[in-house]
Amino acid sequence: MDIEVVAKALKELGHPTRLMVFKRLIKAGPQGLAVGVIQQELAIPGSTLSHHISSLASANLVIQRREGRVLFCVAKYDYFDEVIAFLQAECCSD
Repeated sequence: MDIEVVAKALKELGHPTRLMVFKRLIKAGPQGLAVGVIQQELAIPGSTLSHHISSLASANLVIQRREGRVLFCVAKYDYFDEVIAFLQAECCSD
């Protein structure tokens, strides 16, 4: 994994609101959550939430899928695992 890619992921997770969103998506499991549910649970205005989800998606941490009129967000567990593995391998070992 490229250090620039990892840095982007960590940068996006470094924002408190994005970290809250991502944390909630991780807990939601592989089915993800509807954007409206995230908005309601975290009390984030729609336009603000959209901006943060877009940032997480651009860092490859989240994917979105549409089911009818409902937009779902899903954490990319495999990618997040790669970021963590990179940190462990490159930053935490001798």
